[in-house]
This record gives sequence, C-alpha cells and structure tokens, in this order.
Amino acid sequence: MAKHPSIKRGVSLYSFQEEYFHRKMTLGDILAACSKLDIRGIEIIGDQMIPKYPNISDEFFKTWHGWMDKFELTPVCLDMFLDWNKYKGRVMTFDERVESVTRDIVNANRLGCTIIRVIHDVEPDLLEKLLPVAEKHNVTLALEVHAPSDLDSPLEQRLIEMFERVQTPYLGFTIDLGIYCKRLPRVVTERYLREGMAPALAQWLTDAYDKQELPHAEDEGKGKESLAELVIKRGGREKDIYLAYMGTHMIYSNPRRLLDYMKHIKHFHGKFYEMLPDCTEYSIPYDEIVPVLQEGGFSGYIDSEYEGNRWIHDAFEVDSVEQLRRHHVLLKQLLGENEH
Repeated sequence: MAKHPSIKRGVSLYSFQEEYFHRKMTLGDILAACSKLDIRGIEIIGDQMIPKYPNISDEFFKTWHGWMDKFELTPVCLDMFLDWNKYKGRVMTFDERVESVTRDIVNANRLGCTIIRVIHDVEPDLLEKLLPVAEKHNVTLALEVHAPSDLDSPLEQRLIEMFERVQTPYLGFTIDLGIYCKRLPRVVTERYLREGMAPALAQWLTDAYDKQELPHAEDEGKGKESLAELVIKRGGREKDIYLAYMGTHMIYSNPRRLLDYMKHIKHFHGKFYEMLPDCTEYSIPYDEIVPVLQEGGFSGYIDSEYEGNRWIHDAFEVDSVEQLRRHHVLLKQLLGENEH
C-alpha cells in the first residue's frame, strides 16, 4: 500500500493566471485540469476568478460546489486583498477594514474554505479584532510571510507575540516558500538579458544573490549602499534598477527556523519559478524544506504557486499545467506518496 502522508497537496489557482487572463482556460477548465493532475486541494483568489467579488452570487456558490463534487476537489483557502486605498483621498478606517475582512471570512465559509491567506502588512490588532468572526465561521486567518520579509522580520515578531498571548488555532501564518530561494531563478536572469541588461551586470546580480551579498530591502537606508546605487555604480540603466529589484525581491532564509514557530504555521505556498524536466526546482531546495515540515509535524496543505510565468511570457508560451505536473511529481516523491 502507498504511504499516505499527513501533509496534503494543493494548488493556488494563481498558478493558472496566464491561461486564465488570455481566456485559454476558464475556471471550470482549470479545476478539471487540477483533478486530472491529481491535485485535490484548491486555493482560489476571489478578486481574480470570482465574478463581482466580494459580492458572490448564489449561482456562483452553486456552480463552485458542483465543480468540487464533479472533480473530487476540496476547497482549502481563499486569498484576500485588503485594499485600504480604495477610497479617493483617504485610507480605510479601522472599522471599514474589519468590515472588509469580515466579508472575506463569510465568503470563505460559504466556499467551503477553512483558511484565508491574509495579505502581508495587516496589523495584529486587526486580526485580533476579527478573531470572534473567524471562530464563528470556522475560518483560520493566516497572514502570508512573503519575501523580502521572513519570520524574524518586525511585523512577524509582533504577530508572534500576539499569537502567544491569544492562544487560538484561528490565527497564524501562511509561509511562502519564496523566502527559501537559494539561487536567483534562471528565468529571472534570462529575462534580464532579453530586456537589454548588460551580461556582466546580470551575472553580477546572479552571483551576488547566490552568495547572499546583495543588500536586504529592510536594511536599506541604514548606512549601506542600496541595490539601486550598486546597479548604477556598475553602469546599469534606470530600467536595470527596476529589473534588479523585481528579480532580487526573493530571499534565502534558514528553513529550520520553521521549527521554532511551527505551531503558528497553518498553510504553505509552494512557490516555484522553474520546474526542470527532471522534476526538480531550479532555485528552491524542496529536498531541504519538506523534511523540516515533516519533522515539525505539519499536517496542512502545501499549495503550489507557479510564479515563473511572469518571467517568461514576454518570449515563450506558458504551460502552467506541465509546470504543475512536475511540481507534484516532486511533492509526491518528497512526501512518500510513491512508496509501496
């Protein structure tokens, strides 16, 4: 018999954004593809794929649950975006933010999702205020730890203090595996070159990233040269500054740090930029990360999140389905699903 791991596999539908945007696949087509790939857990971005979100029609809920039954899928997570600048000339009030996320919680519950991926920068007091609503609707609010932040960043540490004080299963983190990006993705460097960056500068950015010698975004302005200054010093163009920041936004942290906070981790985004033909990821060492999750007793979902699409779609056809197929071959291997 195959070994059934406690860690479950899913996918963020963000991974299909290229095909969805260009109308090559509908939401129904995407869900059918997930089923065919044996990816059962589904994470949906409401603003992207649900008509008139957050005002979801009864008809959509009916269709959604019909798809879940037809394709034998499980709703796992709803991604939310708290657009506090939506009103002209002012930011959302605290009460308006509470009201906005409350709608997300209700929507997640009706979709059958038990987790909301909370956008980074949401403050601890807002999450704590929403706790009774989350408990009522059985929805966990899991703020995303995303590069260039990690678990030791200031907001994350303030959140951990609140989690320790409140002691609830309904608040925690979503960890984006882009914070364990050990090598600058090859698709990034190749895009640099297609955009006209000098090969020497592209190579310097790659080498400096891989050696962890580039300035961290959170350290800029603390007496160190910024990435922009370093690019210009090496003869870079204004455009190269933008490209460099886009490409080096990811970071490499120590995966074993997860063990110190595993009780607060509710969900993972299985970020990947390029799955190679041998079903390994070029930049992110999954073989170092997944064993840490197993050691820590994590039993939730790793939802694949393909982000290489944005780096190649200027020159190549994006094949998200094949990239996801390879990613789940890798995950099955690491989770022991292929063992007999």
